[in-house]
Amino acid sequence: MIKFGLYVRLEAKPGKEADLEAFLQGALPLAQEETGTPVWYAVKFGPQSYAIFDAFATDEDRGAHLNGPIAAALMQHADELLSTPPVIERWDALAVK
Repeated sequence: MIKFGLYVRLEAKPGKEADLEAFLQGALPLAQEETGTPVWYAVKFGPQSYAIFDAFATDEDRGAHLNGPIAAALMQHADELLSTPPVIERWDALAVK
């Protein structure tokens, strides 16, 4: 059962929107390799607003993802792609359908 997750807000630097989108699309194969990450979305809300939404069965899986290759690559490229540092919010499900 999925009970834990992350919501990571990302704001692209002006002129870096396409680069951030390419980065997020390129992260999909890494997410697919993570057996502890059954849900992973990269989404766009507006011209410069993006997010990663993912969910996990255990808090340990969430921690492994936070210490995994996607997070490492995001932090490595944050200064280049993002106008502000990523906002990483942990969430715990209260009810699930």
